[in-house]
Amino acid sequence: MTVTPDTKDWTWVLARPCPECGFDASGFPCLGVAGALRENAGAWQPLLELPDAGRRPTPSVWSALEYACHVRDVFRIFDRRLARILAEDDPLFENWDQDRTAVEDRYGEQDPGTVTGELASAGAALAQRFDGVTPDQWSRPGRRSDGASFTVDTFSRYLLHDPVHHLHDVQLGLQSIRGRR
Repeated sequence: MTVTPDTKDWTWVLARPCPECGFDASGFPCLGVAGALRENAGAWQPLLELPDAGRRPTPSVWSALEYACHVRDVFRIFDRRLARILAEDDPLFENWDQDRTAVEDRYGEQDPGTVTGELASAGAALAQRFDGVTPDQWSRPGRRSDGASFTVDTFSRYLLHDPVHHLHDVQLGLQSIRGRR
């Protein structure tokens, strides 16, 4: 079962609400990101405790478990990237192939209980790093390998859309699975 790689440039979420999940990064206060990350990280545990957590709603859509693994890895990668923005002058981030990571790390075969703990830990670490951002650091820049530029402010709000959007994806997927029973 394969998932079609997502090749969209999601930086547009910084300018307008996401029509799929409804999250409005453009209006979200950067000082609220740490709390929102903690809340999001906590929302995954009950989803991973469901008997359907590892079941894909369709062959081409990730399961709750696979999405949770992805969000855990997003938290880890963004934590490292935030550390670099805060320590370096305009760092350039290496490319991350999220689809290759999902295959190589066998997201669908990981233990949901382990993923729950790892996701919670990674979310807490990232939130704590955002808690430590000082007022003068919110404008520090960093760049993705595709040329997209961020400040800590835009980086934080761009980041937050990802786990919020994936919770939405999982809720839709679980509704789909339950609707077929």
